[in-house]
Amino acid sequence: MSSTTSATTTTTRRIIVLISGSGSNLQALIDALNTPALPDAQVILVLSNRKAAYGLQRAAQANIPTAYLALQPYLKNNPGKTREDYDAEVAKIVVKEKPDLVVLAGWMHIMSEKFLELVDGRKGLKGDDGVEVTHNIPVINLHPALPGAFDGAHAIERAYEAFQKGEIAHSGAMVHRVVKDVDKGEPVIVREVPIEKGEPIESFEERLHKVEHEIIVQAAAKVLEEVKPVQR
Repeated sequence: MSSTTSATTTTTRRIIVLISGSGSNLQALIDALNTPALPDAQVILVLSNRKAAYGLQRAAQANIPTAYLALQPYLKNNPGKTREDYDAEVAKIVVKEKPDLVVLAGWMHIMSEKFLELVDGRKGLKGDDGVEVTHNIPVINLHPALPGAFDGAHAIERAYEAFQKGEIAHSGAMVHRVVKDVDKGEPVIVREVPIEKGEPIESFEERLHKVEHEIIVQAAAKVLEEVKPVQR
């Protein structure tokens, strides 16, 4: 016996945010909650894979529940378990909260299929009543580069270096849907960010982060409107 669910029955749209660091993009989401930019929305959980992530403090200051689960301690405490088992455990934490959207905001861990298949409904999870339930929850990720340009880590530094070599005229940032291949999912929001000749990387990075704070809110609002439109 199985059933399918994609949202709760309340009108408030439920968001889970996964972080690894300072949480400035999380803060942008928190600041936008229940404003015209992100109406009828609530961050119901912030999950970090780093215990010292400042984003956990941001969440606590906003009275948002937090959770912590890191890969290496998980493997140490569960002999025989793998990285994929860890991903499945993260998925179980997420699915249990019944979110309408999952946002990876500076989450520095590549998710495997074991995470994605539990979140997107290809595989179900048994509840306390023994009934297997599948969930279809969209997952989006913020990446500081344009589609196909600088996938993976250190995208800002690589783009800046490429500009200095004359290989590119500008860079940008995007929010995309998460798939197995790193930073290859369908873009939700894309924004170009110019690099000024002679400027230090810190100036470019600051401008790019401001854009990130805008598009992460825009993308969350766009995807939520697709899966759970605001009741007007």
